[in-house]
Amino acid sequence: MKVKYLYQQLVSHFSVIVIAFLLLSLLFSHYIEQFVYANKTEELQTYGQSILRDIQQDQRSSDKILKSYGQVLNGRDIQYSLFDENSAIIYSTGIKTPLISLSEKEWHDIKNGQPVTVKQDFKRFNEAVTFVLLPYVQNNRFVGGILLTSPIKGSREVISQMNTYLLITTFIALTISLLLSWILSTFHVRRIKRLQDATSAVAQGDYSVRIPSSDFDEIGELAGDFNEMVEKLDASMEEIENLENRRRQFMADVSHELRTPLTTIRGMIEGLKNNMIPESEKEKGLQLATNETLRLIRLVNENLDYEKIRSNQVTLFKQDIQLVELVEIIKDQLDGVAAERNNEIFVAVDPNIVVFADYDRLTQILINITKNSIQFTENGRIYLRGYMSKTNCIIEIEDTGIGIDPDDVEKIWSRFYKAIVSRTTNPYGEFGLGLSIVKSLVMMHNGAIDVTSEKGKGTKFTLSFPVQNEN
Repeated sequence: MKVKYLYQQLVSHFSVIVIAFLLLSLLFSHYIEQFVYANKTEELQTYGQSILRDIQQDQRSSDKILKSYGQVLNGRDIQYSLFDENSAIIYSTGIKTPLISLSEKEWHDIKNGQPVTVKQDFKRFNEAVTFVLLPYVQNNRFVGGILLTSPIKGSREVISQMNTYLLITTFIALTISLLLSWILSTFHVRRIKRLQDATSAVAQGDYSVRIPSSDFDEIGELAGDFNEMVEKLDASMEEIENLENRRRQFMADVSHELRTPLTTIRGMIEGLKNNMIPESEKEKGLQLATNETLRLIRLVNENLDYEKIRSNQVTLFKQDIQLVELVEIIKDQLDGVAAERNNEIFVAVDPNIVVFADYDRLTQILINITKNSIQFTENGRIYLRGYMSKTNCIIEIEDTGIGIDPDDVEKIWSRFYKAIVSRTTNPYGEFGLGLSIVKSLVMMHNGAIDVTSEKGKGTKFTLSFPVQNEN
């Protein structure tokens, strides 16, 4: 059987409150009853002691004293009777029998000088009373005593009235408690309901939902943990979506990159096979097919290299490298490529600079960036610089080429990213995998790479390598 949490809360809260109020009411009622009867017996003892004391002090006027007390006590609905050592009544304001009816124990106690108090007696008198017996002793000898009685109906009325007030107060308190329990239970149930609704929304794929949280109680902390969980799920889903988009884009880019050279090669093969290419153009066609084949090989190798880097399958063998020697080698290798676009390479490196890096990978980094600079520069200059900062070796590669659009600067590190301008104004028209590999290799060296560019004025790559091995 399903019981709503609201009703569970109400039952638990209200049950505790009811039990607590019942216990408190019983204890308080008992206390009031004891208090009323104790107060009544104390009053009777006080009057009895006063009567005995006054009689003992002035025995000649005892009748007058007794009558005087009788009038006073009658107004308070109290009766008293004097009796001798044989329980015979000497003077009474209420009892009509000749003897005082006492039990053996009561008679024994009073003869031994001990007062006797009975809070409620229903048998020995005309009505239910509270009575007190006080011994009367002269010259250390028991000569009788005094009996004071008061109807318990007055005490019962007081107790009944107090119980009525207690019942009314209890009813009001329980009503207020029930209302507060309802409010608190509803408040907590709403918070739990929000969590439930939010959980359902997350289960349906909505990761934007958030719940008000606080440090007030465990539910507030749970809401905070829930929000943190949803944020992580949201970030994970965004990452998954980005990865899926990148996968799709990668497949599209790879398909595009492969289609062009394969189409060229296929066309050349068909042309040679069907003798559609003149003899004078065959050498040029074969060279074109060779270039496209090399391009395919480079593309495959770059993909393999990139995946090795991403899966941490590349091991660096770091050593101290004379930067000026490496840069001069790169300049010699690329001077011919630069000359094809009427570019000139300049080197400005301090001969004393030593960079701590993997020789092959650093060469790969510098060649990739320098080739990109040559690719996007025509009739210009490429500068290779090197200098030391306090903690790093700084390498700059700057060109005077077409620059990069500000919207494309942060995108050039993506695989196969192509700037729209380059597609239309540059014969190469691609960044390819080179810069993605470059950034990954620089990060593996615990270094940093930054690029600044101004449209139409050129681009500068700044690489920073720590002077000591941090691994």
